[in-house]
Amino acid sequence: MTTTHDDVLLRVRDLSVRFGGVLAVNKVSFEVRRGEVFTLIGPNGAGKTTVFNLISRIYAPTSGSVDFDGRALSSVAPHEVAALGIARTFQNIELFEHATVLQNLLIGRHIRRRSQIWSELVFTPAVRDAERATRRKVEEVIDLLELQHYRDALVAGLPYGVRKVVELARALCIEPKLLLLDEPSSGLNVEETDDMAFWIQDIQRDLGVTILMVEHDMGLVSKVSDRVLAMSQGEVLALGSPAQVQADPAVAEAYLGTVGDVASLRRPSSIEVAV
Repeated sequence: MTTTHDDVLLRVRDLSVRFGGVLAVNKVSFEVRRGEVFTLIGPNGAGKTTVFNLISRIYAPTSGSVDFDGRALSSVAPHEVAALGIARTFQNIELFEHATVLQNLLIGRHIRRRSQIWSELVFTPAVRDAERATRRKVEEVIDLLELQHYRDALVAGLPYGVRKVVELARALCIEPKLLLLDEPSSGLNVEETDDMAFWIQDIQRDLGVTILMVEHDMGLVSKVSDRVLAMSQGEVLALGSPAQVQADPAVAEAYLGTVGDVASLRRPSSIEVAV
């Protein structure tokens, strides 16, 4: 399949980063096409989250490049990344615990505000219109992720699984072109993981959002991913469909320390021990 320039939303080229004497990511290259779910997998220490941090500009690369929607991210300050259309969730949930779900989602909309301080102070008609538009967008996200029951609840009192959905909702309130999901199933039970797969598919299909995901649950990976990139020790091992990557002997060896036991790689219990 031929990929044109317009098809590619994110292009990573020969990306490397060194922390002291440790080469955490070594010449990693891949492209994420518009509208797809692209997943990074690999054992602990493979460099998956480091790649996320490089894309988010939390880290600066030692060498290589990251282009988003035709623009080099090296020229973008970290606090400007979200305004370009890149939203992110984290392995460890980052929410305002003593605020309500609604308040957390409204905070997620702040980068879309265009009014000046003086107009905010006098609450001009334009500000009122913008406030109504903000509320409508937040309520759409609440409806999409079925958070109506929790909209006025404090985050601190919510179950862990609901918090994960709230963090996803806040990221969606940015109206991203690219959504970075860092281990969305981490800490979830089987039912909650199935729900997360449902949300990811809805976000891709109904909202048209491109998703780049780091994930260890191969059941979830196989269910939602269009393509998968496997990493080990900061380098690329394999790239292809979920089935192709799982069948790659190098991937099985990276996870299990042995070549040939690919069937074990497909068992969720084996993955969870390795990752």
